[in-house]
Order: sequence, then C-alpha cells, then structure tokens
Amino acid sequence: MSEQRPTLAVIAAAAGVSQATVSKVINGRSDVAPATRERIETLLRSHNYLQPGRQRRARRSGLVDLIIGGLDSAWAVEILRGVEAECAQRSVGTVVSLVPPGEATPSSWAELPVLHHSDGVILVTASVTQAQRAQVERAGVALVVIDPIDLPGNGVPSIGATNWAGGLAATEHLLELGHRRIATIGGRKEMLCSQARIDGYRAALERAGIEVDRDLIRFGDFQHEGGFRCAQELLALPEPPTAVFAGSDQQAMGVYEAARQSGLSIPQDLSVVGFDDLPMGEWLSPPLTTVRQPLEEMGRLAARALFLLLEDQPLVSPRMELATELKVRLSTAPPRL
Repeated sequence: MSEQRPTLAVIAAAAGVSQATVSKVINGRSDVAPATRERIETLLRSHNYLQPGRQRRARRSGLVDLIIGGLDSAWAVEILRGVEAECAQRSVGTVVSLVPPGEATPSSWAELPVLHHSDGVILVTASVTQAQRAQVERAGVALVVIDPIDLPGNGVPSIGATNWAGGLAATEHLLELGHRRIATIGGRKEMLCSQARIDGYRAALERAGIEVDRDLIRFGDFQHEGGFRCAQELLALPEPPTAVFAGSDQQAMGVYEAARQSGLSIPQDLSVVGFDDLPMGEWLSPPLTTVRQPLEEMGRLAARALFLLLEDQPLVSPRMELATELKVRLSTAPPRL
C-alpha cells in the first residue's frame, strides 16, 4: 500500500499553528501572516498536499502584477488599458510597478509578487533570466511576457505582434510610391521586436532588388529623442533618404521635428512611416502613416493567458502574435523628381 499523507492535525502541529490556520492556507484565505503561510505551504508541499497548479489556486488573491518600464507614453497606456479591462471582467485588481525600460526587475523584483500575494505577473518589454523564472516558479506565481527583449525560455508564454510583417508592409508601401533611398530607425538592437521590424525592412528591399545600405539603418530607443537624433544623422548624409520607416510612432515624431529643423516638408520632401498607431498619430500635421499593432488587445491577451495558467488550462501556443496592419494617411507620397 502507498504511504498515507499525515492529517491536517499533524501538519498544524509541525507548523506550530491551529488546524484552522492550515485550512485557511489551503483555501487561499489572505488573513495569514506571510512567514506563517510560507512555513505551512512548505510542509504541505513536502507531503504532496500542494502540487504546482493547486498551489497557485490556493493563493488566489484577486491581484495581478503588471511590471512595465514607465507610463509616460501612449504605448504603455494602451497595454495597461487592455490588461486592466480583462482583469476587471474577472473582478481582479491590477497592481502596476514601474521599472527602468528594458529591465525585468527592480532590486526586489523577485519579492514583489510575494509581497502582494499576487496571483500572477505580466512583464512588458523585459528580459527574464533563468534564475528569475525559477524564483517566480518557487513563489507559485504565473508569468506572461509582452514584447520580450529576448526569448523568455521554455514554459514562459509571450505575447507580441507580427513585427516582421509590419516592417515588410511599411517598406513595400514606400517602394510602391517610388522611393528607393529608404532609411529605417529601429529600437535598441537587442530587442526582438526591433530586430524583426528591421528584418522585414531588409526583406522588402531585397525583394525589390535594392541593395541594403547600412548607412541608412540606425538604432534609437523607440522614444522621440532617439528618432530625432537618428533622423538628424540621416538627413546630414551626402545622399540623404527620401523616406524614413521609424520603428515606433514616437520615433516618427522625432523625425518630424528633425525634418522641420532641416527645412524639409512632410511628405513633399520626406515621407515618414511609423509603427504602433498611437491615438496621437492621427493628429500630427500631416497625419502619420503607420503600422498598427493592437496594443490594447495584446494586453487583454496577456491577461487571458495568465488566467489560463492559473486555471491549469492549456495555451494555444507559448508564443502568440497578433496581426499588424498598414494605416496609410498623409505623411507619405511619391518622391520629388
């Protein structure tokens, strides 16, 4: 016969608490001190009372941590809106933590979900190490990443957009207008989404039989300043581009300012395409042609994936990508003859 598990009375005695306190932990009650909860859960796990999935359910607190590199852009706000909307439908609260862009953790990142007794964590544009994944797993917390900087590893779901296809569509649009000297401004080199958009740009040029000019490829930071700085460098070339594909709408706005300071008109002298389709793009002068990625839906999908993990339900795929779409407005036109 298999060895029987000890009774809850034995677990309670070993933990130095009452049976009622052990029951509270098993049932996910929040009125147990963290140190006591950890002591009881360790004993429960050692006696096979809590398997990983059961441990997550026992911890359901009604909170999800969203860790993001700032809310000073419409891009981040759209992601937050999607996560919060999906969580609200399930009466789950969203706890927002701000970290430096690109960093997966503040100094106490591994402890943050535990301090909140969080059900799960959604990381945005972050890099997740194996050690950090192990810390989250030990805490019994589900993890999903939106637009990871690099591959988050096995077992960590990630949500993104079809960045390669978006870069291809943006560049093909400019080629169809007659442009041949087309520049691109990506985000940071190490970011997967930035690499994919530039790879799409390269593919479009190669399909058209145009040699890729490395001088026309620049890397910014997806922010206004990076777009402005890179555009200034491009416009100062002996043979400047007639069109720029910016890897984000914010960088496109920086290109607008660099063109203005250089005395160039958009799109008469310089065509500009962005990426994101932020609400402000329609209000630029001229309205920005851009590649739409469904940011709010990406936030919703990340939250849905998190809840599936919490319910031990299978995901369609560990990597989910939503379709991008070219939005043609008035910032692109044929080049001057």
